[in-house]
Amino acid sequence: MASGGRLNEVEMGAWGGFLRTHHALVAELDDELRREHDLPLTSFDVLAQLDNAPGRQLRMSELADAVLLSRSGVTRLVERLERRGLLERRECSDDARGALAVLTDDGVARLREARETHLAGVRERFLRHLSEEELRRLAEVWERIEPGSGH
Repeated sequence: MASGGRLNEVEMGAWGGFLRTHHALVAELDDELRREHDLPLTSFDVLAQLDNAPGRQLRMSELADAVLLSRSGVTRLVERLERRGLLERRECSDDARGALAVLTDDGVARLREARETHLAGVRERFLRHLSEEELRRLAEVWERIEPGSGH
């Protein structure tokens, strides 16, 4: 691998391909969820993170980390989802300064409706292009280069 200076052709193909593909996939999946369910991809992600959490709730700071948003960004998003009745905020019983985001029954229902569309989109636009072995290798690569993974 080259160091410093410009990326070589192989490096540019890998990096540029990742960036273009990520951008296009996220945009298409977001458009589809908005059109079919009036639910942006970031909102879907918040609902999915809460659905997978114990008690369907997370501290706001944990939620921000899970969905890769700033604390202020997740606060604004949670406020919008709360106004729509898809989640609610509660005080933390063990920390009066902290707040929990809690998935409501309406949020669970909306997530279930949108999940089928989203997963079909992920399979159609991404997963179907790779063999099972390629998917395993790709998962290993992502784990190896993920910041903070220790690899």
